[in-house]
Amino acid sequence: MRFLSHLLVLLVAMVHGWFVILEMVLWNHPVGQRIFDMTPEFSAASAVLAANQGLYNGFLAVGLLWGLFAGRRDVKVFFLACMVIAGVYGGLTAKMTILYVQALPALLALVLVAFVRAPTRRSTL
Repeated sequence: MRFLSHLLVLLVAMVHGWFVILEMVLWNHPVGQRIFDMTPEFSAASAVLAANQGLYNGFLAVGLLWGLFAGRRDVKVFFLACMVIAGVYGGLTAKMTILYVQALPALLALVLVAFVRAPTRRSTL
């Protein structure tokens, strides 16, 4: 169960890394325009906003990786909770699929991280 928790946290971080690429690099590219169903004019007009959003997603991904590799449960919980909140907000205000792509995987990871405890040491007494 602990392995699954780590794997899901890593997957969520990788998805947010992909968001960084989409929003900061591919926004004005035909790939980004197709994924987000945008015209070239709209993508050009909103590129600065998308890059800003991509930067925030990058911070979330890096924070989650920090928590994972440092073994910090509290850090993982914080960044996963941020991702869930951002995904719910995005799903309600922008596009419903954000709930499934961003919020749901982060919520599943959050539940696993919150309920899977690290092994405890046994007393030698």
